[in-house]
Amino acid sequence: MPISHHYADINGVSLHYVEAACHQPKDNTQTLIFLHGFPEYWGTWQAQIAHFREDYRVIVPDLMGYNLSDKPESQEAYSVPNLIALYAQFVATISPNAPVNLIAHDWGGAIAWPLAAFHPQLFNKLVILNAAHPSTFTREMATNPQQRQKSAYIHQLVADDGVEFVQNNDFAMLKEMLFSGMHDTQFSERQQAEYVRAWKQPGAVNGMLQYYRAMPQLPPEDRQNATKEYSLKIPNIRIATPTLVLWGEQDEAFVTGILEGIEQYVPDCRIQRFSDATHWLHHEKPNEVNASIAQFLAE
Repeated sequence: MPISHHYADINGVSLHYVEAACHQPKDNTQTLIFLHGFPEYWGTWQAQIAHFREDYRVIVPDLMGYNLSDKPESQEAYSVPNLIALYAQFVATISPNAPVNLIAHDWGGAIAWPLAAFHPQLFNKLVILNAAHPSTFTREMATNPQQRQKSAYIHQLVADDGVEFVQNNDFAMLKEMLFSGMHDTQFSERQQAEYVRAWKQPGAVNGMLQYYRAMPQLPPEDRQNATKEYSLKIPNIRIATPTLVLWGEQDEAFVTGILEGIEQYVPDCRIQRFSDATHWLHHEKPNEVNASIAQFLAE
């Protein structure tokens, strides 16, 4: 059965999403919603769509600002409260009568954590792939110079010439990050062309960067290498939803201790680490990731 493309008008924002209907739907067929991160689009989840559509209804949006979804120019639209409100309404629109299972990576995970915290009635289970919990991430940004150094690249993205920097030399920065940043994973020419097509959508690069401009944890640039702590209020993001964290331990964006203390905020949380995977573990280890998610959902 083919993937179908749709648009949902959510609070005045048009969100593009694809749907893969269950091959053998039942009255109790559950819905899975996948949220991608930077610098991707719905197609990042191709391996998961193919696997889970056998037994689930699979929904995969382009995040606001990306690919075929609307790209508001206002930075305020990308603030955490607005993102939570937007995606909570999207979930309720997609599945008005039953909670869903949410699987998210990177910026999709940064949205999913508070989304599950403040709208627990919308979700059965939560799966996070290499997206730091906002409380532990803020803690590390405030107290750990190594984490600030690892996050220093963001200053290039939020600079006045950030869009030009990303677009330079036919998106060389994004290609290096994504296509060359993985272990033993090759994108076909067609896959690479589809990513470039998504990046070339009018306003897409600016939309993608808005998430970084609006993030609350970024220290001033002249403090990025500071050795002393600086003031950041650590949010108390508590999640009751059963949660699985899949973590590629060779992620260059986070310190190894980023998951320490997560049980304080997510009591029903299990962590599965992949010692030889990077930030892009859903590309590097699709079969293992799919198996872990499937087992968790079946419990």
